[in-house]
Amino acid sequence: MTARARAPENQNELLEYRLSLRLGPVHARQRLGIEEESEALVFGKDHHSFHLENLTNAPGLIRFCLKCVGLFRRAQANTLKLATVHNQFVIPDLPEAFEGYRILHLTDLHVDMDEANLQAVIRQIEPLEYDLCVLTGDYRRLTWGPVDEALAGMGRLRAAIRGKPYAVLGNHDSIRMVPALEDMGYQLLLNEMVPLERNGQKLYLAGVDDAHFYKVHNLHRAGDNIPVGAISILLSHTPEIWREAAHAGYDVFLCGHTHGGQICLPGGIPVTLDSDCPRHLGRGYWQVNGMQGYTSPGAGTSVLNVRLNCPPEVTLHTLTRGPQ
Repeated sequence: MTARARAPENQNELLEYRLSLRLGPVHARQRLGIEEESEALVFGKDHHSFHLENLTNAPGLIRFCLKCVGLFRRAQANTLKLATVHNQFVIPDLPEAFEGYRILHLTDLHVDMDEANLQAVIRQIEPLEYDLCVLTGDYRRLTWGPVDEALAGMGRLRAAIRGKPYAVLGNHDSIRMVPALEDMGYQLLLNEMVPLERNGQKLYLAGVDDAHFYKVHNLHRAGDNIPVGAISILLSHTPEIWREAAHAGYDVFLCGHTHGGQICLPGGIPVTLDSDCPRHLGRGYWQVNGMQGYTSPGAGTSVLNVRLNCPPEVTLHTLTRGPQ
């Protein structure tokens, strides 16, 4: 007679059990372990690793600098001036059934950062027409700590999204958020792929776990079951894996993370992108080795709810075969 598996006894054990079933034990242990180690460094005031998001005095310093030059109120007001940006991907081999297919792309929402911003996002997307909504990470304000407020905000956003939204995690997000997000109706793609079917034809949508801080992305696992020659779209939080993704054969790459710089010099020149990638990949449309990409500056803000010379956006991508 074989012994029965011991049932989880508390919320932490139940969460680990669900994550192990959902992601596999290795991915679950790896992500949880790195998160616990990272939080220990934050609370232990480690000074060997520099991450602007984790500096407790960073918001005050940025606020002070902006006030000194008389730009703080303007920068704060800018966070609520969302734009709907339209982008087109021309894909000659696109299946005919997907001609004109519209993808709503949301990223870097940091929904527990500013309730007014979240409500502005909801108002912005409510009248939009789209066939699919995708989200490319960073739903939480901090990179550590509780997730309840972020989950509550994501719940309010979910009510405004039509259809099933697909999402990946960012470096601000905890793997502990996955069960609750999926219970809300978001489908997380964590080194996974799903076929999108329309009138008997298919596109393939893949997504990877965070490649910026946690380094738990796996393009092979995400894409190995995509048929050769099929049109594929990759969701990644960060553009940093652009080279790997292009050589893996993805046709379209959607990401965020950079906030477009968030605080930019006149002309939209970013002071920093916090991303290990060429600067021309830091915002908007780009092409690399036959792969088309788009790095959204995002709808939310990080560290402090301010923006300069870098408007927040929600993005509507349209897929087309081009001139007929």
